[in-house]
Amino acid sequence: MKFLCLAYYDTEKFAALPPDALQALVSQCPAHDAALRASGALRLQASLGELDATRTLRPGSGKPSITDGPFAETKEQVGGFFIIEADDMDDALRIAAKHPAALIGGHVGWAVEVRPVEYFEQY
Repeated sequence: MKFLCLAYYDTEKFAALPPDALQALVSQCPAHDAALRASGALRLQASLGELDATRTLRPGSGKPSITDGPFAETKEQVGGFFIIEADDMDDALRIAAKHPAALIGGHVGWAVEVRPVEYFEQY
């Protein structure tokens, strides 16, 4: 089974971090990513671009309406995602729990949401 893991962060808390503290925090991710790749569980990973570069499309009057920013207006935003292969939700949680966003960084709102993927097609 595949699971989508969404990595969240608090935009205000991240912005308030001194550059060296931010670097110390995010520098822990590459080792985890390498271990996850080596385990064979990682299928895809990505970091998302800046919020001010985001646009949202909503249906309206027969054509999309375009607005600036992410769909959800909240302090917590998705900063990246990864798709993993796991036997079941318990296995997916065990795998995702090793990510730094699930272990450290609570002070900046890091969190990982794990969702089953019902349909997956790779092109």
